[in-house]
Amino acid sequence: MMWPPGTPPPLSASVPRSRVGADGGPGHELRGQVGEADARHMDRARELAGRGWGTVHPNPMVGCVLVKDGVVVGEGWHARFGGPHAEVQALQVAGEAARGSTAYVSLEPCNHQGKTPPCTGALLEAGVRRVVFGAADPGRRSGGGGESLARGGIQVTGPVLSPEEARRDNPAFFHPDPTRPWTVLKLATGLDGSLTRAPGERTRLTGPEANEKVHRLRAGMDAILVGGRTARFDNPLLTVRGEVAARVPPARVVLDPGPGFEEDARLFGEDAPLWIVVAEEDEAATRRARRWAAAGARILEIPRVRVAGRQEDAGTAAQPPEPPRVDPEALLRRLREEGVAALLCEGGAQLAHSLVEGALVDRLVLITTPHTLGEESVRLPRLPHGRWRAVDRPARLGEDIWTTWDRQGPLRRTSGQD
Repeated sequence: MMWPPGTPPPLSASVPRSRVGADGGPGHELRGQVGEADARHMDRARELAGRGWGTVHPNPMVGCVLVKDGVVVGEGWHARFGGPHAEVQALQVAGEAARGSTAYVSLEPCNHQGKTPPCTGALLEAGVRRVVFGAADPGRRSGGGGESLARGGIQVTGPVLSPEEARRDNPAFFHPDPTRPWTVLKLATGLDGSLTRAPGERTRLTGPEANEKVHRLRAGMDAILVGGRTARFDNPLLTVRGEVAARVPPARVVLDPGPGFEEDARLFGEDAPLWIVVAEEDEAATRRARRWAAAGARILEIPRVRVAGRQEDAGTAAQPPEPPRVDPEALLRRLREEGVAALLCEGGAQLAHSLVEGALVDRLVLITTPHTLGEESVRLPRLPHGRWRAVDRPARLGEDIWTTWDRQGPLRRTSGQD
């Protein structure tokens, strides 16, 4: 699926088959091999699912296509959290034409009563003849829809997507590590891999088309994380703006920006939550945090990184000391405890280094711009040894190139540098 969602890559038509019988039913192909027509309709269902980006989270994005006698009679997608599911939307469009049709659903139909009735019941009641679903629902309460449909007499094929395809379509929903958020690192670079002209200097690289897509990317996130220098020197808003809107504004999470960060910063003037991260056992940070909390920020205290043989930065009269670094893994665990399932990191360079060195990045978004910033520029951080897979084809946005990469399996940490 193009990401933020758009047109997915073609579905593989060679998924291995293994049939499981159902009590009195026609059977449930847990790994159903699909033909060209099935693959085409499933690709369309996955494309429709992407329209729910930013409006259904934390629910998964789901699309549905109803086909009868080779003709599409209904389409739908889960459009808003708490609203009708994709199958119900498609059934409403199809009306009586749904009887005897085949439903292509990007995610296994739900099988429980939540904010809406179970989709399995709606499909059975409508007289759908066959259901092809893409990914299996891992939920204890919502899963098992395929077997339920098979017991009701519907021919069921699925899951027809590989685990990698399922994660690509709904990455936060299928994130394998429950202890930390699914984490995306977004970096804009020049042609020479430069991030900014000099440390602490704001350098605009991306054009308006790429910026618009960044706001759409933000809309599907629970939180946006930036380093202290980025907050101090760039004075960002970190909100979702433009033609897109998030169902819930993402929390803005800022690493300790230090004593130069005042309450008149733009981050304090927005409705979206503002969380400022400070190191534990840091008296200076505690004093700063009192001011920020009084201005409306929430303070998160996280264990600090202690490096043997390294002295704390004492600073100078002209340059205040940099705050102690916090443990990035401990920070991500805390954010997950706070309900953050999808996290977007937008830099700066030091924070990006700590995340990639800790093998904590699940998806990498690179925006390559037509600039070179010289030998003194801050460069793209080293990536851990491992393999990354392209999520979609490179997209040209004005003069910028947008590419998205997913981590494939565990990565070996790089040797840390301080």
